[in-house]
Amino acid sequence: METIVNLIIQLIAGVVGGNAAGAALKDYNLGNLGNTIAGAIGGVGGGQLLQAIIPAIASAAAGGGLDVGALAGQIVGGGAGGAILTIIAGLVKSMMASQQTR
Repeated sequence: METIVNLIIQLIAGVVGGNAAGAALKDYNLGNLGNTIAGAIGGVGGGQLLQAIIPAIASAAAGGGLDVGALAGQIVGGGAGGAILTIIAGLVKSMMASQQTR
């Protein structure tokens, strides 16, 4: 059950991070749907990566209680992962578009 809650938190944080990155960096914007999808995938990936690097986040969440530190870790990892993947996808899209115009 805790794993599902972690994934939901990471998905939501990733979507927010992806859309924020798209809005802030217009050159790498993928549109609303693209930012949302890239952010969600990056959010889960970033959250899982953060759990692997800092196991205390996963073990605190698995303890049965709602630990504020674990929750914050999931949000930060998901948001950062979503923003990073959205920027990378936008950069690739931008590079591909510039190659086609040559």
